[in-house]
Amino acid sequence: MSKCLYISEKPSVAQEFAKALKYNFKKRDGYIEADEAIVTWCVGHLVTMSYPDVYDESLKKWSLTTLPFLPKEFLYEVIPDVSKQFNTVKALLNREDVSTIYVCTDSGREGEYIYRLVDQKAGVPASKEKRRVWIDSQTEEEILRGIREAKPLSAYDSISDSAYLRAKEDYLMGINFSRVLTLKYGQAVTNYLQSKWTSISVGRVMTCVLGMVVKREREIRAFVKTPFYRVIAGVNTFGKEFDGEWRAVEGSKYFNSHLLYKENGFKAREDAEKLIAELTTEFDNQGIIEKIEKKKENKNAPLLFNLAELQNECSKLFKISPDETLKIVQELYEKKLVTYPRTDARVLSTAVAKEIHKNIGGLRNYSFVSEYASEILENGSYKNIAKTRYVNDKQITDHYAIIPTGQGLAALNAVPPTAKKVYETIARRFLSIFYPAAVYQKISLVVKVKEESFFSSFKILESPGYLKVTNLSFLTKKSAPSSNAQVAVAPQEIDGQSTEGGSDGDSSENQEDVFDAEFINNMKTLKKGMLLNITGFNVKEGETSPPKRYNSGSMILAMENAGQLIEDEELRSQIKGSGIGTSATRAEILNKLVKITYLALNKKTQIITPTLLGEMIYDVVNASIRSLLNPELTASWEKGLTYVANGDITNEEYMVKLENFVAKMTNGVKGLNNQYALRQFFDEAAKSYKK
Repeated sequence: MSKCLYISEKPSVAQEFAKALKYNFKKRDGYIEADEAIVTWCVGHLVTMSYPDVYDESLKKWSLTTLPFLPKEFLYEVIPDVSKQFNTVKALLNREDVSTIYVCTDSGREGEYIYRLVDQKAGVPASKEKRRVWIDSQTEEEILRGIREAKPLSAYDSISDSAYLRAKEDYLMGINFSRVLTLKYGQAVTNYLQSKWTSISVGRVMTCVLGMVVKREREIRAFVKTPFYRVIAGVNTFGKEFDGEWRAVEGSKYFNSHLLYKENGFKAREDAEKLIAELTTEFDNQGIIEKIEKKKENKNAPLLFNLAELQNECSKLFKISPDETLKIVQELYEKKLVTYPRTDARVLSTAVAKEIHKNIGGLRNYSFVSEYASEILENGSYKNIAKTRYVNDKQITDHYAIIPTGQGLAALNAVPPTAKKVYETIARRFLSIFYPAAVYQKISLVVKVKEESFFSSFKILESPGYLKVTNLSFLTKKSAPSSNAQVAVAPQEIDGQSTEGGSDGDSSENQEDVFDAEFINNMKTLKKGMLLNITGFNVKEGETSPPKRYNSGSMILAMENAGQLIEDEELRSQIKGSGIGTSATRAEILNKLVKITYLALNKKTQIITPTLLGEMIYDVVNASIRSLLNPELTASWEKGLTYVANGDITNEEYMVKLENFVAKMTNGVKGLNNQYALRQFFDEAAKSYKK
């Protein structure tokens, strides 16, 4: 009797498949078996690429004469620590009674690669039927659907090609660039640090990330604070006083003046005081309303979590590293609580949208959000979700966004406290998309005193919409926003122009005065041309602030967006491209840079800074293979892999470009003789590390 063999990536996943299949399985050594089927597992990677000395013993010694190393055919070997499990899997794959193999490794490029290497090394006959199970969660329903709808493994050949290429790319760049830079500059680094000899470690993605951190640190060092002075008017109406901020707009005596720092501050205090003196000369303590705008502002629920967005959020909320976040969400996935974590998508697929009531229904049993889940099902707001920005098949490659499955809630009792909080964060973000936008009433006011204009802006929440779902139970501010919430007055936007002290990190103080709904309603009665009482003027000093250091979460977002830290939700969703690294590898890369002491990560704050060694490696790369530091170029390699996965370019085309790049860069470094010139850069960096 022929059997089906199911092969997963981990033992825990194999158990879930066995449970879903409901056969009478018996435990064996490294697999479980029933009359109808066998289930086995890898333990992550079982096979890896061989080091150069396996190709030729002489390559064990690092030498410039043997570089660039570009093998015609790549060699692979079984990882010694897991050879026992490999031999078990190999025997099962080749068993005569196994006719169909279901590949159940993680549904992504890396999972594909794990199985293909095993298949290749085990020499599985082509005559066996191989089918690929591609699932988004580990619920029984999803596992059975994945098995039922499994496509021939060959349908995933393009993803397999891109996986092999990614590994070859990292291998060729890592081996060649690390060796050539170590041979050229390793001694210079070692001598300068008076340390034990260490090799210089570089890579396609990690060197680019190192570059981003070092550049930012050097921008902060070079930054010089600039003080600036704003003029503030006290405006009184309806028995309340609020601030108006002066801006040198057209018509002002100071319009485009060289005395200004941006348009709402002076470079010198005396000029701000001079303006106040001019305004208070023959002053009747009144200003006239030149412009008043009353408008409603809608704010939609943010897009759903992908891994990068969740890592950023967890870095902010819990001060945990991206690696820890991935471990937590992976555990939640394996306990069937959430969908597949290693995803770049922040939207749902139309197919999932049709069944989404099941996920919502399950959350009625989760006390923190049960009332919202019930409300969504009762009012049917989930029925039109496919027509919103939260559903878009074009923005999904392998998997849709991370959402709760609505199942496995009993397992929450067994997870650590932080994992419980992460689950609540995911659940609230998910349910918020089924609620209307939050509606704000916004009033913008321009008051004229003589020829000068003063700007004020007020905002109040009229209808909380989705915000009522988003109050996390573990934060101190537990009360949900209500329609008569108070409002802080702050200089904001009129005609799209900010009244803040400017971008570039300028720290202008926001007003802290707080007003209620009654005051806002009174303000709505004001009209152009009315007079308001001015109680006086004062100077407020501000100063520019340096760029912020990356924290572990913002670094993941910057990697996702090819080196740009784009905090704006809408703008980020519009940017297409693969970024630096992938959702599956970014945390790992950051981890490695910390482990090899090129970067330092403050565990309490999650702030990332370079080490002296990291800065020196940056200087070495900058003087030799500068393109490795370019985020756009690094992202373009990742995009090339996406083209291969989509079948837009061939394996061979990509490989030719890769080999040419590696050869050109390696030979370029061999011809350099600039080791001594690096000393001045090392000296400059070392100034910041002297104890």
